[in-house]
Amino acid sequence: MNVKTVNYTDKNAPSTFTNSLHQTGFSVLTNHPINKSLIDEVYEEWDMFFSRSIKKNYLYNKSTQDGYFPFGLENAKGNPIKDLKEFYHFYPWGAFPKELSNKTSLLFDQLVQLTSTLLGWIQDQTPPNVKILFSIPLPQMIDSSPNNLLRIIHYPPLTGNEDPGAIRGAAHEDINLITLLLSGTEPGLQLKDNSGNWKNIVCNPGEIAVNTGDMLQEASSGYFPSTTHQVINPSKKDKNKSRYSMPLFLHPNKETILSKRYSAEEYLNERLKEIGLK
Repeated sequence: MNVKTVNYTDKNAPSTFTNSLHQTGFSVLTNHPINKSLIDEVYEEWDMFFSRSIKKNYLYNKSTQDGYFPFGLENAKGNPIKDLKEFYHFYPWGAFPKELSNKTSLLFDQLVQLTSTLLGWIQDQTPPNVKILFSIPLPQMIDSSPNNLLRIIHYPPLTGNEDPGAIRGAAHEDINLITLLLSGTEPGLQLKDNSGNWKNIVCNPGEIAVNTGDMLQEASSGYFPSTTHQVINPSKKDKNKSRYSMPLFLHPNKETILSKRYSAEEYLNERLKEIGLK
């Protein structure tokens, strides 16, 4: 599987990007409009947050799913072993640490604006026989959606006492339409190819990996595959290093019809129960 690295400013970017999603479920963006210094500053603020006990003041709300999710809470669908991570769910309307600046909100807004462009690319480049399956155009699915989620993930250093089968992010597929994954502070992201082999995804600092989620796979009747991916544990020499990543999960409005089987709300609620968050 050849995941394409796409120059956002290239005239062929829309077709190259969309074709890579169709072929592999992934693409990597370079020269995009998100400022790398803003990304770095947001990572620095959340590094401070996760290192302090203040995080316990923002425990997540089970009903609204915003806030801080402690270590060892989430598992991948079908996997009983918990992932080696803690994370925070940021929604513009949700709980937010008063100890942090507004830079996370600024980054969120820029990412959502970028996703509107990317969904427009996908909409325009999708073959007519697939496009007709969409209940409404893809950019309209997220119009004013309150469900778009920025997840800030901290994978702590390994202690040596982990469950033998536990890794930082067990094999899974994303729930949503598409995910924008800001390059992690350490390597570890892999996808599973069509032969069942794991391949490293190269996403250099400042780049953004984009992948298809289950909702777009459902809406396109499989034309855009939601590819299985994982985050593996570091090597022994890097076991004392934390890893941070920030995926923006692009979610349609809850009433959006994905297919004859599901609305967006039905699909999301089903998956949250499967992964132990609801």
